Amino acid sequence: MRRREFITLVGSAAATWPLAARAQQPGRIRLIGVLMGFAENDPTAQSMVAAFRLALAKLGWTEGSNVRIELRWSGYDRDRIKTLAKELVDLRPDVILGQTTPVTAALARETQSISIVFVTVSDPIGSGFVASLAHPGGNVTGFSVDDIALGSKWMELLKEIAPRTERVALLFNPVGPPLQSAMPSIRAAASSFHVQMSTATVYSKDEIENVVAAQAGDPAGGLIVMPSTFNTTNRELIIAMTARYSVPAIYFSGYFAQSGGLISYGPDYPAQTRQAAGYIDHILRGTKPSDLPVQTPTEFELTINLKTAKTLGLQVPDKLLALADELIE
Repeated sequence: MRRREFITLVGSAAATWPLAARAQQPGRIRLIGVLMGFAENDPTAQSMVAAFRLALAKLGWTEGSNVRIELRWSGYDRDRIKTLAKELVDLRPDVILGQTTPVTAALARETQSISIVFVTVSDPIGSGFVASLAHPGGNVTGFSVDDIALGSKWMELLKEIAPRTERVALLFNPVGPPLQSAMPSIRAAASSFHVQMSTATVYSKDEIENVVAAQAGDPAGGLIVMPSTFNTTNRELIIAMTARYSVPAIYFSGYFAQSGGLISYGPDYPAQTRQAAGYIDHILRGTKPSDLPVQTPTEFELTINLKTAKTLGLQVPDKLLALADELIE
Protein backbone atom coordinates (compact mmCIF):
# COMPACT_ATOMS: atom_id res chain seq x y z
CA MET A 1 0.00 0.00 0.00
CA ARG A 2 1.19 3.46 -0.80
CA ARG A 3 2.26 5.30 2.35
CA ARG A 4 3.45 8.66 1.13
CA GLU A 5 3.03 10.72 -1.98
CA PHE A 6 5.81 13.09 -3.00
CA ILE A 7 5.44 16.56 -4.40
CA THR A 8 7.34 16.46 -7.68
CA LEU A 9 9.02 19.44 -9.24
CA VAL A 10 9.08 19.68 -13.00
CA GLY A 11 12.77 20.41 -12.56
CA SER A 12 13.09 23.76 -14.25
CA ALA A 13 12.24 27.41 -13.95
CA ALA A 14 9.71 26.87 -16.72
CA ALA A 15 7.34 25.52 -14.10
CA THR A 16 6.93 29.07 -12.80
CA TRP A 17 6.15 30.67 -16.16
CA PRO A 18 2.62 32.01 -16.63
CA LEU A 19 0.36 29.39 -18.18
CA ALA A 20 -0.60 31.71 -21.03
CA ALA A 21 3.04 32.20 -21.95
CA ARG A 22 3.64 28.47 -21.99
CA ALA A 23 0.70 27.91 -24.29
CA GLN A 24 2.07 30.27 -26.94
CA GLN A 25 3.94 27.67 -28.96
CA PRO A 26 5.48 28.08 -32.42
CA GLY A 27 3.27 27.28 -35.39
CA ARG A 28 5.05 24.13 -36.53
CA ILE A 29 4.61 20.81 -34.78
CA ARG A 30 7.75 19.87 -32.86
CA LEU A 31 8.99 16.28 -32.90
CA ILE A 32 10.16 14.48 -29.75
CA GLY A 33 11.75 11.05 -30.00
CA VAL A 34 11.49 8.72 -27.01
CA LEU A 35 13.51 5.52 -26.72
CA MET A 36 12.71 3.39 -23.68
CA GLY A 37 15.17 0.81 -22.45
CA PHE A 38 12.47 -1.19 -20.67
CA ALA A 39 9.87 -3.47 -22.21
CA GLU A 40 6.50 -2.04 -23.20
CA ASN A 41 4.65 -4.28 -20.75
CA ASP A 42 6.76 -3.12 -17.80
CA PRO A 43 4.41 -1.23 -15.41
CA THR A 44 7.19 1.10 -14.25
CA ALA A 45 8.00 2.00 -17.86
CA GLN A 46 4.35 2.70 -18.59
CA SER A 47 4.10 4.97 -15.55
CA MET A 48 7.23 6.82 -16.67
CA VAL A 49 5.82 7.50 -20.14
CA ALA A 50 2.46 8.57 -18.70
CA ALA A 51 4.20 10.97 -16.29
CA PHE A 52 6.27 12.39 -19.14
CA ARG A 53 3.25 13.02 -21.35
CA LEU A 54 1.29 14.63 -18.52
CA ALA A 55 4.19 16.92 -17.59
CA LEU A 56 4.60 18.01 -21.22
CA ALA A 57 0.90 18.81 -21.44
CA LYS A 58 1.10 20.93 -18.29
CA LEU A 59 3.92 22.88 -19.94
CA GLY A 60 1.73 23.62 -22.96
CA TRP A 61 2.88 20.86 -25.33
CA THR A 62 -0.19 19.06 -26.64
CA GLU A 63 0.14 15.94 -28.79
CA GLY A 64 -1.56 16.42 -32.14
CA SER A 65 -1.54 20.19 -31.72
CA ASN A 66 2.00 21.50 -31.34
CA VAL A 67 4.04 18.38 -30.63
CA ARG A 68 4.36 14.82 -31.91
CA ILE A 69 5.99 12.01 -29.94
CA GLU A 70 7.67 9.08 -31.66
CA LEU A 71 7.88 6.39 -28.97
CA ARG A 72 9.97 3.23 -29.27
CA TRP A 73 10.39 0.30 -26.84
CA SER A 74 13.64 -1.68 -26.89
CA GLY A 75 12.71 -4.37 -24.38
CA TYR A 76 16.26 -4.57 -22.99
CA ASP A 77 17.52 -5.93 -26.34
CA ARG A 78 20.89 -4.34 -27.16
CA ASP A 79 20.67 -5.05 -30.88
CA ARG A 80 17.19 -3.56 -30.96
CA ILE A 81 18.42 -0.53 -29.03
CA LYS A 82 21.00 0.20 -31.73
CA THR A 83 18.43 -0.22 -34.51
CA LEU A 84 15.84 1.99 -32.83
CA ALA A 85 18.40 4.65 -31.93
CA LYS A 86 19.35 5.00 -35.59
CA GLU A 87 15.68 4.95 -36.61
CA LEU A 88 14.83 7.82 -34.27
CA VAL A 89 17.87 9.89 -35.22
CA ASP A 90 17.02 9.46 -38.91
CA LEU A 91 13.65 11.12 -38.20
CA ARG A 92 15.60 14.29 -37.24
CA PRO A 93 13.56 15.09 -34.11
CA ASP A 94 13.99 18.35 -32.23
CA VAL A 95 15.02 16.42 -29.11
CA ILE A 96 15.23 12.82 -27.92
CA LEU A 97 14.43 11.38 -24.49
CA GLY A 98 16.57 8.32 -23.75
CA GLN A 99 15.91 5.95 -20.86
CA THR A 100 18.71 3.78 -19.40
CA THR A 101 22.47 3.84 -19.90
CA PRO A 102 22.60 1.52 -22.96
CA VAL A 103 19.93 3.58 -24.73
CA THR A 104 21.73 6.86 -24.05
CA ALA A 105 25.02 5.34 -25.26
CA ALA A 106 23.39 4.19 -28.51
CA LEU A 107 21.79 7.59 -29.12
CA ALA A 108 25.03 9.45 -28.37
CA ARG A 109 26.85 7.30 -30.91
CA GLU A 110 24.27 8.14 -33.58
CA THR A 111 24.23 11.93 -33.20
CA GLN A 112 26.31 14.79 -31.84
CA SER A 113 23.88 17.45 -33.02
CA ILE A 114 20.38 16.42 -31.89
CA SER A 115 19.70 17.23 -28.25
CA ILE A 116 19.43 14.20 -25.95
CA VAL A 117 17.90 14.21 -22.47
CA PHE A 118 18.49 11.03 -20.48
CA VAL A 119 16.81 9.44 -17.46
CA THR A 120 17.57 6.28 -15.44
CA VAL A 121 21.30 6.59 -16.14
CA SER A 122 24.05 5.64 -13.70
CA ASP A 123 27.37 7.50 -13.70
CA PRO A 124 26.92 9.74 -16.77
CA ILE A 125 30.47 11.03 -16.38
CA GLY A 126 32.03 7.58 -16.21
CA SER A 127 29.89 6.49 -19.16
CA GLY A 128 31.26 9.40 -21.20
CA PHE A 129 27.94 11.15 -21.77
CA VAL A 130 28.89 14.44 -20.10
CA ALA A 131 32.07 16.27 -19.12
CA SER A 132 30.72 17.15 -15.68
CA LEU A 133 27.38 17.35 -13.90
CA ALA A 134 27.41 21.13 -13.69
CA HIS A 135 28.67 21.68 -17.25
CA PRO A 136 27.65 18.71 -19.42
CA GLY A 137 29.07 20.04 -22.67
CA GLY A 138 27.96 18.67 -26.02
CA ASN A 139 24.40 17.67 -26.89
CA VAL A 140 23.60 15.41 -23.91
CA THR A 141 22.22 16.15 -20.45
CA GLY A 142 19.61 14.72 -18.13
CA PHE A 143 18.82 13.04 -14.85
CA SER A 144 21.11 10.52 -13.21
CA VAL A 145 20.03 7.85 -10.73
CA ASP A 146 23.36 8.21 -8.89
CA ASP A 147 23.46 9.54 -5.36
CA ILE A 148 26.62 9.52 -3.28
CA ALA A 149 24.80 8.06 -0.26
CA LEU A 150 22.70 5.49 -2.12
CA GLY A 151 25.18 2.62 -1.73
CA SER A 152 25.47 3.11 2.02
CA LYS A 153 21.69 3.23 2.28
CA TRP A 154 21.39 -0.17 0.58
CA MET A 155 23.85 -1.66 3.07
CA GLU A 156 22.10 -0.01 6.02
CA LEU A 157 18.62 -1.19 4.97
CA LEU A 158 19.81 -4.73 4.29
CA LYS A 159 21.36 -4.91 7.77
CA GLU A 160 18.19 -3.51 9.34
CA ILE A 161 15.86 -6.02 7.73
CA ALA A 162 18.34 -8.93 7.98
CA PRO A 163 20.55 -8.05 10.98
CA ARG A 164 22.51 -11.33 10.95
CA THR A 165 24.00 -10.49 7.56
CA GLU A 166 27.80 -10.51 7.71
CA ARG A 167 28.79 -11.12 4.06
CA VAL A 168 27.35 -9.08 1.20
CA ALA A 169 28.01 -9.59 -2.51
CA LEU A 170 27.26 -6.95 -5.13
CA LEU A 171 25.55 -8.60 -8.11
CA PHE A 172 27.08 -6.75 -11.03
CA ASN A 173 27.20 -7.05 -14.82
CA PRO A 174 30.29 -5.33 -16.31
CA VAL A 175 28.48 -4.40 -19.51
CA GLY A 176 26.20 -2.15 -17.48
CA PRO A 177 26.93 1.07 -15.56
CA PRO A 178 30.38 1.18 -13.90
CA LEU A 179 30.62 0.54 -10.16
CA GLN A 180 33.04 3.34 -9.36
CA SER A 181 30.49 5.95 -8.27
CA ALA A 182 28.73 3.64 -5.78
CA MET A 183 31.73 1.83 -4.33
CA PRO A 184 33.05 4.42 -1.83
CA SER A 185 29.75 4.70 0.06
CA ILE A 186 29.17 0.93 0.00
CA ARG A 187 32.69 0.22 1.32
CA ALA A 188 32.29 2.81 4.08
CA ALA A 189 28.96 1.35 5.16
CA ALA A 190 30.31 -2.21 5.03
CA SER A 191 33.15 -1.19 7.31
CA SER A 192 30.87 0.56 9.80
CA PHE A 193 28.56 -2.48 9.97
CA HIS A 194 31.49 -4.94 10.11
CA VAL A 195 30.30 -6.62 6.91
CA GLN A 196 32.58 -8.41 4.45
CA MET A 197 31.90 -7.04 0.99
CA SER A 198 32.70 -8.59 -2.37
CA THR A 199 31.77 -8.02 -6.00
CA ALA A 200 30.06 -10.84 -7.88
CA THR A 201 30.54 -10.27 -11.59
CA VAL A 202 28.05 -12.06 -13.84
CA TYR A 203 28.38 -12.11 -17.62
CA SER A 204 25.32 -14.24 -18.38
CA LYS A 205 22.08 -15.32 -16.72
CA ASP A 206 23.52 -18.82 -16.29
CA GLU A 207 25.94 -17.44 -13.68
CA ILE A 208 23.29 -15.89 -11.44
CA GLU A 209 22.43 -19.05 -9.52
CA ASN A 210 26.06 -19.69 -8.61
CA VAL A 211 26.39 -16.20 -7.13
CA VAL A 212 23.24 -16.53 -5.05
CA ALA A 213 24.12 -20.05 -3.94
CA ALA A 214 27.54 -18.86 -2.77
CA GLN A 215 25.87 -16.33 -0.47
CA ALA A 216 23.73 -19.12 1.00
CA GLY A 217 26.80 -20.96 2.29
CA ASP A 218 25.89 -19.88 5.81
CA PRO A 219 23.07 -17.79 7.30
CA ALA A 220 25.20 -14.63 7.20
CA GLY A 221 25.11 -14.10 3.42
CA GLY A 222 23.27 -11.23 1.69
CA LEU A 223 23.07 -9.60 -1.72
CA ILE A 224 22.92 -6.08 -3.16
CA VAL A 225 21.56 -6.18 -6.70
CA MET A 226 23.25 -3.27 -8.47
CA PRO A 227 21.46 -1.04 -10.98
CA SER A 228 21.79 -2.31 -14.54
CA THR A 229 19.70 -3.29 -17.52
CA PHE A 230 21.07 -6.84 -17.15
CA ASN A 231 19.70 -7.17 -13.62
CA THR A 232 16.40 -5.61 -14.64
CA THR A 233 16.09 -8.02 -17.56
CA ASN A 234 16.79 -11.00 -15.31
CA ARG A 235 14.91 -9.80 -12.25
CA GLU A 236 12.48 -12.75 -12.18
CA LEU A 237 15.39 -15.20 -12.18
CA ILE A 238 17.31 -13.25 -9.53
CA ILE A 239 14.24 -13.10 -7.28
CA ALA A 240 13.55 -16.81 -7.80
CA MET A 241 17.14 -17.73 -6.89
CA THR A 242 17.16 -15.61 -3.73
CA ALA A 243 13.93 -17.33 -2.71
CA ARG A 244 15.29 -20.80 -3.49
CA TYR A 245 18.45 -20.24 -1.45
CA SER A 246 16.83 -18.04 1.23
CA VAL A 247 19.24 -15.16 0.65
CA PRO A 248 18.11 -11.67 1.77
CA ALA A 249 18.64 -9.15 -1.03
CA ILE A 250 18.06 -5.46 -1.57
CA TYR A 251 17.26 -4.02 -4.98
CA PHE A 252 17.50 -0.62 -6.64
CA SER A 253 13.89 -0.24 -7.79
CA GLY A 254 10.42 -0.93 -6.47
CA TYR A 255 9.45 -3.25 -9.30
CA PHE A 256 11.80 -5.88 -7.84
CA ALA A 257 9.99 -5.87 -4.50
CA GLN A 258 6.66 -5.76 -6.29
CA SER A 259 7.72 -8.90 -8.18
CA GLY A 260 8.65 -10.80 -5.02
CA GLY A 261 12.00 -9.33 -3.96
CA LEU A 262 12.54 -8.62 -0.27
CA ILE A 263 13.24 -4.89 -0.17
CA SER A 264 14.09 -2.09 -2.59
CA TYR A 265 15.27 1.48 -2.27
CA GLY A 266 15.88 3.80 -5.18
CA PRO A 267 14.85 6.84 -7.16
CA ASP A 268 11.28 7.61 -8.12
CA TYR A 269 11.60 6.86 -11.83
CA PRO A 270 8.36 8.54 -13.00
CA ALA A 271 9.53 11.68 -11.19
CA GLN A 272 12.61 11.72 -13.41
CA THR A 273 10.56 11.71 -16.60
CA ARG A 274 8.40 14.51 -15.23
CA GLN A 275 11.56 16.51 -14.63
CA ALA A 276 12.90 15.56 -18.06
CA ALA A 277 9.80 17.12 -19.60
CA GLY A 278 10.91 20.42 -18.09
CA TYR A 279 14.34 20.12 -19.71
CA ILE A 280 12.79 19.22 -23.05
CA ASP A 281 10.52 22.24 -22.75
CA HIS A 282 13.62 24.42 -22.28
CA ILE A 283 15.35 22.84 -25.28
CA LEU A 284 12.32 23.28 -27.53
CA ARG A 285 12.41 26.97 -26.59
CA GLY A 286 16.06 27.33 -27.55
CA THR A 287 18.16 26.36 -24.54
CA LYS A 288 21.24 24.25 -25.29
CA PRO A 289 21.68 20.94 -23.42
CA SER A 290 25.16 22.09 -22.41
CA ASP A 291 23.52 24.88 -20.38
CA LEU A 292 21.31 22.45 -18.42
CA PRO A 293 23.19 20.73 -15.57
CA VAL A 294 22.78 17.03 -14.96
CA GLN A 295 20.57 16.50 -11.93
CA THR A 296 20.78 13.74 -9.33
CA PRO A 297 17.78 12.18 -7.58
CA THR A 298 15.77 14.13 -5.04
CA GLU A 299 13.00 11.58 -4.45
CA PHE A 300 13.46 7.98 -3.31
CA GLU A 301 11.06 5.14 -2.61
CA LEU A 302 11.34 2.35 -0.06
CA THR A 303 9.33 -0.78 -0.87
CA ILE A 304 9.15 -3.86 1.36
CA ASN A 305 7.61 -7.20 0.49
CA LEU A 306 6.21 -8.45 3.78
CA LYS A 307 5.28 -11.84 2.33
CA THR A 308 8.88 -12.44 1.27
CA ALA A 309 10.18 -11.28 4.65
CA LYS A 310 7.91 -13.79 6.38
CA THR A 311 9.07 -16.58 4.06
CA LEU A 312 12.70 -15.75 4.94
CA GLY A 313 11.85 -15.73 8.64
CA LEU A 314 12.60 -12.03 9.00
CA GLN A 315 10.80 -9.67 11.35
CA VAL A 316 10.55 -6.24 9.70
CA PRO A 317 11.41 -3.55 12.28
CA ASP A 318 8.72 -1.00 13.11
CA LYS A 319 11.09 1.74 11.95
CA LEU A 320 11.16 0.33 8.41
CA LEU A 321 7.40 -0.22 8.41
CA ALA A 322 6.91 3.45 9.25
CA LEU A 323 9.39 4.65 6.62
CA ALA A 324 8.14 2.45 3.78
CA ASP A 325 6.41 4.10 0.84
CA GLU A 326 4.89 0.78 -0.17
CA LEU A 327 4.28 -2.47 1.67
CA ILE A 328 3.54 -5.62 -0.34
CA GLU A 329 1.35 -8.03 1.65
